[in-house]
Amino acid sequence: MTGPRHQPLAHLALLAGGHSDADAAVTLRALPYCPSLILRGESDDVAFLEGSRAGLGFDLPLAPNHVAGGNSFSALWLGPSEWLILGLNGGERLGENLGGCRHALVPNGDGLQIIELSGERAADVLAKLCPLDLQGGEMGPGRCARSILAGITMTLWPGVDGGYRILVGRSFADYVWRILADAGLEFGISLGAGEERA
Repeated sequence: MTGPRHQPLAHLALLAGGHSDADAAVTLRALPYCPSLILRGESDDVAFLEGSRAGLGFDLPLAPNHVAGGNSFSALWLGPSEWLILGLNGGERLGENLGGCRHALVPNGDGLQIIELSGERAADVLAKLCPLDLQGGEMGPGRCARSILAGITMTLWPGVDGGYRILVGRSFADYVWRILADAGLEFGISLGAGEERA
């Protein structure tokens, strides 16, 4: 891509770092573009698993709703034969290592927006909008889940800091941002754009 990448939340004029509010118990950030693709293959196919390991540098998560990762990208379990690979640009090396087995690599292009929700009341904001049990121990670091957020399909990925990454289709990003911002008002909310990542 030759020009600057269009961010789906750019029209909100979010500033890197956001509004600093010492009383805010919730922080909402629009993270910059992250390349991603869908990987499909049979989880009981040894050749597929070995090829994936060679192409990614780590084992795919085989347990439902788990996440695995390396230094620069991560794999989120979406189903018994489907993973979302975040941070991998292109996937040529992965495709080469999977050349001898049945698989599919589907680039998402600019299809995803990642919104980061953090702060001591982040789970309370999500509880207003999402049916997942965030307190039951099933949604901690190293886990992920597909669910709905105010009627919109999303993937939720808890972080080690108690925050969450919310992955939504870019066409729904504006709605999701506004509904999260509204749900966070009662707790005090800081809004901004995430820093560019290497």
